Amino acid sequence: MKLSELRFGVTGRIAPGSHGPAEVQSKLYALGVFPGVPVTVLREAPFGDPLQVKVGPALLSIRRCDAEHIRVEASA
Repeated sequence: MKLSELRFGVTGRIAPGSHGPAEVQSKLYALGVFPGVPVTVLREAPFGDPLQVKVGPALLSIRRCDAEHIRVEASA
């Protein structure tokens, strides 16, 4: 599933695979968004963009269009 589809409060892991165009992938790697890292969607802005997510120990705001490129595996 995509990060943008992960329900609030549910923790998943960044899945291996494409994270979209090279410039988006480079930006996400710089923010610490790597395969295997735990990720939780905490909340969204009033109009739905951006999303506040916890990636590992960091809190990030990620635009919904970038979250569409991030594949996650929901934890059991």
